[in-house]
Amino acid sequence: MSAQLDDQQHRDQSMCETMTSLALAAGVEIMRFFGPSCARSTKDDGSPVTVADQAAEAVIVRGLKQSFPDIAIVAEEQMADGIAHGELGREFFLVDPLDGTREFIAGRDEFTVNIALIRDCEPVIGVVYVPVKRQLFTGIRGDAKECTLDENMNVTTTQNLQVRAMPGAPTIVASRSHRTADTDAFIGKFEGAQILSVGSSLKFCMVARGSADLYPCFGRTMEWDTAAGQAVLAAAGGRMRRADGSPFVYGKTVSDDAPFANPWFIADSGDRAFLHASGTPS
Repeated sequence: MSAQLDDQQHRDQSMCETMTSLALAAGVEIMRFFGPSCARSTKDDGSPVTVADQAAEAVIVRGLKQSFPDIAIVAEEQMADGIAHGELGREFFLVDPLDGTREFIAGRDEFTVNIALIRDCEPVIGVVYVPVKRQLFTGIRGDAKECTLDENMNVTTTQNLQVRAMPGAPTIVASRSHRTADTDAFIGKFEGAQILSVGSSLKFCMVARGSADLYPCFGRTMEWDTAAGQAVLAAAGGRMRRADGSPFVYGKTVSDDAPFANPWFIADSGDRAFLHASGTPS
């Protein structure tokens, strides 16, 4: 049993390294287009898409297929184009090549590249890369890291991530572009809370590193929006649950909304005593 566990850990580490290399390559591709002249259009669901989204996804999907030909890939732009993902199996990848397209279009630095491996309905490996800042977050069970890179994409600093004990007045991160009245109503339960508006999956990473405590989302997201960030958060000791407190699962090919649509959720540091006192489902 121990040998099998060691083999799985070695495989996961190797997969994370490949996913990281692809995220960095996608980030380089994205930065080629970063600027007000980047061509864009609108998808059927009303969300924007740019040539940077498409170019980055091509890099990631091609690399994943070459390295892991037997693992299914669910990628945002392919799904928007109606490209079938095939049978998911026990493991599959979720890819959001440019999470925070609105931030990218607005010239902000908060957009990310997200790649996650789902195993048995939960994200077990996650890579989140911030191209403008050359900031990298990775998460494998029990091992979350934040790295910064230089212009040659070499790692210059590395730190382990760990969620913090929630203070009396928490710091809450909420979506910059998709905040809803229901989210605001939940935030209103926390007297004295500091509220930060942040784009993309960086919200998960802020909770993972202990610079925030809660990320509530009572609005529409898709699985590729959340999987990589959740993997980083879980590896740092945090958790994510549906808004009613039930487990959050992936691979929802059949949904009342759309395939791979998420329910409302709360991502947090896992401080159950504080959450119970505040009336938040635990």
